Amino acid sequence: MTLTRTLMASALILTSTATFAGKPADIVVEMHQVTDAGIADSVGSITLSHNRYGTVITPNLKNLTPGQHGFHMHTNPSCEAAEKDSKMVPGLAAGGHFDPKNSGKHGSPWGDGHLGDLPVLFVDADGSSTNPVLAPRLKLNDMRDHSLMMHVGGDNHHDHPTALGGGGARMACGVVGAAAK
Repeated sequence: MTLTRTLMASALILTSTATFAGKPADIVVEMHQVTDAGIADSVGSITLSHNRYGTVITPNLKNLTPGQHGFHMHTNPSCEAAEKDSKMVPGLAAGGHFDPKNSGKHGSPWGDGHLGDLPVLFVDADGSSTNPVLAPRLKLNDMRDHSLMMHVGGDNHHDHPTALGGGGARMACGVVGAAAK
């Protein structure tokens, strides 16, 4: 057997083993800058992985502003700009934070607020983000058919003193692939 065939067979066995073992396959979400004109340049990707404690979110992002950035799962599977008050808003077609239980409040990833409230992402001085975070209340299938959104500023996981944690404008977005039928 050639090396190529051996590697392909090994990959198939590993993929099959993960599926048969009941572990969902990882999901890679391509992330792009969002502007009032729509979806712009790629800033990298985020890998979503199953873990017995929830979903591990591993960013591989670049060319971002250093510091903390609010991070959420939004309701709609879109990153397009949309109109609000006669003005185009970046990423607005993603809708609001995913809130299937209608909690009506922003909270922490482990709290009782929006299910789409995720841990902040940290961007290093070189503009990269690679530190994984955990979404303890979400399973991989919960995330399908929604969007992941990074905001310009940090997030205090409260609605006070500023609504939705004070994260500010939407800056980067990616759509999580559709669930298997």
